[in-house]
Amino acid sequence: MVAESSQATVDVSAVMNHPPRVRAIKQVLGAVADGIQPVVDLWRPYVDGLHNLPADGRFLLVGNHTQGGAEAFLIPYVVRRQIGVRVRPLADRQFGQIRGLFGDLLAAFGGVVGAPETARELMRHDQTILVFPGGGREIPKFKGEEYTLRWQGRSGFARIAVENGYPIIPVGLVGGDDVYRSMTSRDSTWGRFSQALSGRFGGRQDMAMPLMRGIGPTLIPRPERMYLRFGTPVDTTTPAGVDATGWAEEVKRRTQTALEQILDDLLGLRETDPYRSLSPLGWSRAARPGSP
Repeated sequence: MVAESSQATVDVSAVMNHPPRVRAIKQVLGAVADGIQPVVDLWRPYVDGLHNLPADGRFLLVGNHTQGGAEAFLIPYVVRRQIGVRVRPLADRQFGQIRGLFGDLLAAFGGVVGAPETARELMRHDQTILVFPGGGREIPKFKGEEYTLRWQGRSGFARIAVENGYPIIPVGLVGGDDVYRSMTSRDSTWGRFSQALSGRFGGRQDMAMPLMRGIGPTLIPRPERMYLRFGTPVDTTTPAGVDATGWAEEVKRRTQTALEQILDDLLGLRETDPYRSLSPLGWSRAARPGSP
């Protein structure tokens, strides 16, 4: 799940009105979500800041993407479990316009194309929305880029939130960038080659892939405990006498600063967690970092 995208026209009516096949899949996914609580509890992610979630569900979650991708599933799960609302992730156009079964699954999960008009439609219906402003380019991390935000030129989420008076909840996840370890830096020989290859065949050098490994030399994901925090809401109400465009940039800056602080705090908190290095079977006894 990623972020805002281009200005191309999308089917806005389909945002809130799914065909019967998608509604059927949505019912199945809801039943599955209700039944996986014991599994998630065994996995024992660290979660805090739940008191920052407005009970009415009218807010925009703004998060960081990781290589493991756990944030795309853990955030909606935790929010649904806490306040009983379905989160609507904004998906990158290349994913959001996929047809067939995968497209139906994405729609049933709540995902929509991350275009401005779809975000506005969701806000008109007071939906809970999730966006990753870094988009797909924030997923592949070269060595040294773990838990960094790549929001250059991405301020549309703040502009639309300001237009609609939508509060923003920064939400950070630590753990996902350690599922795979990057072995190459962006300025290495492989990094330059990968960027050139990505630009040649995908038209975007920022989607270059590093050389990665999971457990040992394999691509089997490393078992990592996840640390999730919901931050204090960012008020998007435009102050009297303040230019709306300038205020949107300020809202973006405040959101990014808050999220970067959350990530720094979680990285520090993880260092004190005695359960971090245990096997996943040991996580069932874990509560809070530093607890006995």
